[in-house]
Amino acid sequence: MTQSDGYLLDNRQAEAGQRFDAFATLFDPTTFRHLADFGLGLGWRCWEVGAGGTSVVSWLAKKVGPTGKVVATDIDTSLLLPAARPPVEVRVHDVGAHEPPGEGFDLVHARLVLVHVPDRERALHSMIRALRPGGRLLIEDADPALQPLVCPDEYGPEQQLANRLRKGFRSLLAERGADLSYGRRLPRLLREAGLRDVQADAYFPLTSPACAALESATVRQIRDRLVAAGLATDEDIDQHLANVAAGGMDLVTAPMISAWGRKA
Repeated sequence: MTQSDGYLLDNRQAEAGQRFDAFATLFDPTTFRHLADFGLGLGWRCWEVGAGGTSVVSWLAKKVGPTGKVVATDIDTSLLLPAARPPVEVRVHDVGAHEPPGEGFDLVHARLVLVHVPDRERALHSMIRALRPGGRLLIEDADPALQPLVCPDEYGPEQQLANRLRKGFRSLLAERGADLSYGRRLPRLLREAGLRDVQADAYFPLTSPACAALESATVRQIRDRLVAAGLATDEDIDQHLANVAAGGMDLVTAPMISAWGRKA
């Protein structure tokens, strides 16, 4: 993620690890499928941008082997330290402000990162610049504006409360510069940046235990911000967390758009 005084989802908060675990369960199969389709293998040099947790980094390390390299960057690398051994190199880095941590990469990947970066254009071009000719870029980001609800089937008061809190979450993100409709623009942005063979798809889980775990961790992480902004009361949040724990709601994530292309 990128550094910001108002960043809403700090890696240092206790719930961050729970959110990364949920992301891994929900999105790793999609991410790994795309990366495998690129022919990723031994000796590849990879840059994992805004890595957050270790699931993608560890998977990449196994694929590239001892002759490859995985540079894993984030503004807060505390959750990455368990993976910091060859072929993985962990660096503190802000993709929206710093120069790339190298060049000639075979692969650059960022998941759920750029939507939060104030200077998204600079970050995107930095990642492309870091690729070798023929190198692959995979950007995966949410598009909350494409599907803004956490309970699309809003049939009762529990679902209405959940959607009200989700609306508050989106307001907090937007106030901090998040682009809530960024995902849908990725294919065009990659083409305009000169990438070839651009393709994209979307993944949209409708209900799963990981969706519930992600919702619970996220609401607990932003609880104080929601209350301080007058978007919810402590009673609202306690009730919602109890509703989630009861397991009777179908909770979803925002669609994750995956877009990829090849550097000329």
